[in-house]
Amino acid sequence: MSHTLGIRQAQKLKTRQALLDAALGLLEGQSLSSLGLREVTRAVGVAPTAFYRHFRSIADLGVALVEEALGSLHPMIRTTVTAADNSDERIARAIELIAGHVDAYPAHVRFIARERHGGVQSVREAIRDQLARFAEEVSAELAKDREAEGWSEEDLLMLAHLYVDQMLITASLFLEALDGTEGDRERITQVATRQMRLISIGRQHWLD
Repeated sequence: MSHTLGIRQAQKLKTRQALLDAALGLLEGQSLSSLGLREVTRAVGVAPTAFYRHFRSIADLGVALVEEALGSLHPMIRTTVTAADNSDERIARAIELIAGHVDAYPAHVRFIARERHGGVQSVREAIRDQLARFAEEVSAELAKDREAEGWSEEDLLMLAHLYVDQMLITASLFLEALDGTEGDRERITQVATRQMRLISIGRQHWLD
């Protein structure tokens, strides 16, 4: 009996993932607010009623996509701001990690970039909550630096939000350059490096 239940559970998880993957593919060319339930189930080859065994609505599916797209990024985000020999090394590592993630998961990055200010409130809120978690984690890592001495928690969190926002901007630019030339990517790297250096310089003199 337990073996049968295990098979059913595995099949259920497989169908759920298939619905997520199909939706993500369909969202390459449209927003979540325009995505139809029947579009998704047709792409997977299941009846529309089967959708409700996994998600309450398309908005609920969108929230699950947010978790899939951003939930696994917490270790990477922390890695970008952990202690390095110098700020330039930290910046170079951050940009390299961002570019690599865009190359590996362009559909997820495109989904977050589009839906961050999209028309589905629960998805916007899910993205906002994930970004707030990122900022809190970055703030906790920044607090370990010697440069953080004398900083208030409020100011460290403000700085963390600047870094997180800059990472998102950089990811969006790399996404736009996926079909571009190596020169395009190099220009994005140079601009992102200068922008992060500006934040870093501002940090060094904030308490002045």
